[in-house]
Amino acid sequence: MGKAILWRIFPVPHLIFGFLILLVPLVMGDDVFWLNRLATYLVYGMVALSISLCWGNSGILSLGQGGFFGLGAYAMAMSLKLLSPASDQGSGLPIPDFIFWNVPPGQEPTLPWLWIPFQSQWFGVFAAIAVPAILAAILGWFIFSGGVTGVFVSIITLSSVVILNLILVDQQAITNGFNGLTDLAFFQVGSFTFDPFSRSVYFLVAGVLLACLFASNALLNTRMGLIFRAIQADERRVSYFKYDVSLYKIAAYVIASAMAGLAGALYVICAEFANPTLTELSLSISFVIWSAVGGRTSLLGSTLGGISINLTQSLLSENELFLNIWQLIIGLLFIVIVLFLPNGLTDLVHKIWSLIRRPRVPATQLIVKRPDKAHSLP
Repeated sequence: MGKAILWRIFPVPHLIFGFLILLVPLVMGDDVFWLNRLATYLVYGMVALSISLCWGNSGILSLGQGGFFGLGAYAMAMSLKLLSPASDQGSGLPIPDFIFWNVPPGQEPTLPWLWIPFQSQWFGVFAAIAVPAILAAILGWFIFSGGVTGVFVSIITLSSVVILNLILVDQQAITNGFNGLTDLAFFQVGSFTFDPFSRSVYFLVAGVLLACLFASNALLNTRMGLIFRAIQADERRVSYFKYDVSLYKIAAYVIASAMAGLAGALYVICAEFANPTLTELSLSISFVIWSAVGGRTSLLGSTLGGISINLTQSLLSENELFLNIWQLIIGLLFIVIVLFLPNGLTDLVHKIWSLIRRPRVPATQLIVKRPDKAHSLP
């Protein structure tokens, strides 16, 4: 592999970003509360990264990433719930406490068939990635093979989030309804336990985020990635070259959805719960806004958008000076970026960098010479 290819896969800004986020625990010291909060923001950055992959680089404006995020969260939470001491009811199989609460009088509580495979933590990790990917493949096949484009894709994906949210709330006996899944066990690898309020969880999230960032960048530098970008630029022209546009769009949608599901699993490891609020429409749209603010065409820009906006919201909302107006400030910030920076904050960085690197013209070249009279026009 040549140096040029390596620099495309591991560009300097991405390496600097990786170095800085890995340096955070050393700077934070023993402030485990903020360390956990920052780990959660990295998870949000990962969802924004998935949106950049399918929207900014493939032309698919999906408003349903929140649904895949929630599915990944529930898959991980189901496994950790069964591993929790709260699910040890003295029977042959671990049974979550809320199932006992919902059993009619005189009926023996049993573990629902849907829960049985989740007795393995690693099945939960697998399901957090595979279930969103499979559902995205099915939904994507109906959308893109049917020739649906533009705003109609957004409407369909948005509707899927609403349906999923209603199912999670309605199926009280399986999902615990509005209350969701709580009292979860810690995530473990071998004998090592990942305490949510420890550096280990932060490094776990940061490592997975960086792996997804570099993997996405590598993907976009392949033939498939170039076709993704070509579809984003002009879908009709790509079809003229006999490429199966629908197949490539399904592939981009599936990859982005699997990444969102993995982010949901990491969220549960950090937050120790999963409930229907993770699939609410407002959160799903927020993911898109964060990606747009950071710069939807830039993988790193979208990631930074998801991190920086949530960090800014926390700092403003907890400051007494901005306690009553922080939402107004965030809203005005969004409006300014949309009006003056259509490509997000990444556009601002590029403009500043171009000004810094602009070659300075020597003063002698700025002198305009008068034309020779002998050669001047009459």
